[in-house]
Amino acid sequence: MKLILLGAPGAGKGTQAAVISERYNIPQISTGNIIRAALKSGTEMGKMAKSFIEEGKLVPDDVVIGIIKDRLAEDDCKEGFILDGFPRTIPQAEALDKMGIEIDKVIDIEVPDEVIVDRMSGRRVCEKCGRPYHLVSLRPKVDGVCDDCTGALIQRKDDHPLTVKARLDIYHKETEPLKGYYEKQGKLYIVEGASSVEETTRLTFEALEA
Repeated sequence: MKLILLGAPGAGKGTQAAVISERYNIPQISTGNIIRAALKSGTEMGKMAKSFIEEGKLVPDDVVIGIIKDRLAEDDCKEGFILDGFPRTIPQAEALDKMGIEIDKVIDIEVPDEVIVDRMSGRRVCEKCGRPYHLVSLRPKVDGVCDDCTGALIQRKDDHPLTVKARLDIYHKETEPLKGYYEKQGKLYIVEGASSVEETTRLTFEALEA
């Protein structure tokens, strides 16, 4: 089963990808993770990516696609994979098609922007040990203090409402058009993100097994 997971930042793609990976025993391939792995292992594509990162530039599509291609050629992808965070744009999707990689299904997890802003802006993390919390769904025993190490809980810049809204704007402009691209190919399945992770998982498996 060769899958792509789509959805805005904070929609829960990573969580669902991990559950799918476990059930079907196929690897979850996150763009960020494989770029970091390529940097660490010093592959040719990794070295190219490193030169852009060191200059503070975005890694260009052809390099990202080269890293993805190398990763998908590994043995653990023979029975399938889940792409999480790739493709992000129509040109990346077209490049994936040109590589001859046949995607079976594209699952799009739909969550309203206002829910994502509330969800992400409520996140907190311990500045000492990194344990995550949430002001609504995962509260610490003492406000602002980590249960484990008594470190202060902080809001990461990425979770600030203005930053979240900016990321959502980029998603709607650059990535959301992929829905139409894969709908034309008859591969798009929309999952309405539910209030609970478990319900979203149930709906996701329904789409996969449809």
